[in-house]
Amino acid sequence: QVQLVESGGGLVQAGGSLRLSCAASGRTFSSYAMGWFRQAPGKEREFVAAITWSGGSTYYADSVKGRFTISRDNAKNTVYLQMNSLKPEDTAVYYCAANVRYNTRWVLERVYDYWGQGTQVTVSS
Repeated sequence: QVQLVESGGGLVQAGGSLRLSCAASGRTFSSYAMGWFRQAPGKEREFVAAITWSGGSTYYADSVKGRFTISRDNAKNTVYLQMNSLKPEDTAVYYCAANVRYNTRWVLERVYDYWGQGTQVTVSS
C-alpha cells in the first residue's frame, strides 16, 4: 500500500511559478516510479510528467516540456513538480500517482496503482 498527499497548489498569475509536492508513505519510496497527472474542468485526466525510481530519467507531456520539472527526494519520500511560465490552460487539479509495478507506459493512467487526492492549481490571465 502507498498513501500519497499532494500540496502546494494555489492561485497564480500567468507567467508565475508554483511548486507542487507529493509526500508518500507506506511502501519503500525509492522502489517505485512516480507520475503527475492533471484534470481540467470538463476534460479527461491527462499525463503531465513521470520520473523513474532513482530519478535518473524523466518524461514530460509536450504541453509542459521546457516549463515543468519533475524531481524526487528519496530521503524525504517526496516527489515535486516545479511549474514555471504558467499559462491559464495549466489550470487543473493536479494528482500524483505511484507506479509500483514499474510499467514504462508512463502516459497511461492504468499503469499507476495509487493516487493522491489532488491539489487545485488556478492560473489567472
